[in-house]
Amino acid sequence: MHTMAVLALDQVIPFDLSAPIDTFARARLPDGRDAYRVRVCAPQEEVSAVASSGSVHAVSFTLRAPYGLEALAEADTIILPGTADPTVPLPPGVREALCAAAANGTRIASVCVGAFILAATGLLDGLRATTHWLAAPHLADMYPEVEVDANVLYVDNGQFLTSAGSAAALDMCLHMIRKDYGSAVAADAARLAVMPLEREGGQAQFIVHAQPPAPSGGALEPLLRWLEENAEHDLTLDDIAAHAGTSARTLNRRFREQTGTTPLQWLHRARVRRAQYLLENTTHPVERIATQAGFGSPTAFRDRFKRVVGTSPQAYRRAFQGAAVGVD
Repeated sequence: MHTMAVLALDQVIPFDLSAPIDTFARARLPDGRDAYRVRVCAPQEEVSAVASSGSVHAVSFTLRAPYGLEALAEADTIILPGTADPTVPLPPGVREALCAAAANGTRIASVCVGAFILAATGLLDGLRATTHWLAAPHLADMYPEVEVDANVLYVDNGQFLTSAGSAAALDMCLHMIRKDYGSAVAADAARLAVMPLEREGGQAQFIVHAQPPAPSGGALEPLLRWLEENAEHDLTLDDIAAHAGTSARTLNRRFREQTGTTPLQWLHRARVRRAQYLLENTTHPVERIATQAGFGSPTAFRDRFKRVVGTSPQAYRRAFQGAAVGVD
């Protein structure tokens, strides 16, 4: 039987801890036998669990793990849940235990900001990895040797895997079950978890694509408002420069200085944000939304939308549309 060790460090995030435990513990082979033996480990007798981070209202409790770090040496796979503060140094013995397990060929996977734990061992150096999109820039800053991809739900490097936000742990766990035992066992585990075996798109569809802000009271503020209000029109760089009363070259320079991007890139993002709003809040067909958002054609809309958001307009609508308020 495949042995899974889930390592709980102090201030472990409860969902990160429970999602892999529940998913692997429920997996069954075609003859009804358990597919995995799941063990919860910790570097000390008791660790705290924190349901949210950065809040004085965080719900916390204490858990007692039945296994210590020695169980990592017996595991076929080690799961690293995230913690409320993933930047704290690893407890004594954790790095050594993880590196020793890796040297013996043990598969190691992280959940959400658990990628910081795995990165702290050096085992992700030179590899592609992911984490929650909000934490991705910080992971890249702390561990420049790791190639951080914030657009995907999980990354499988073979021996080392990383998943994005907490719910993406389920995607990664199902992927691991399919690799271990095949699609039939994984599909059955997916049904028990009441989720699809594969989700459309990646993490990019959940990222809030805010526009780079201009300094408050800056000279570009009126132009940015005008761009927002006229995003549905077929605007060229020369059109924008003419409205601003300057040359295209000067406008590009000022835009980069104040927003870090170009006028046309800013306009494309404004159009995508408008399209997201329309997909979420109306029942308008994609062709109509393409026109309302300012794209030249439905094809151009779909291409640009998928490039920025990571999924198709229709898939985005299925994932994020609530009770529609618009009409066709």
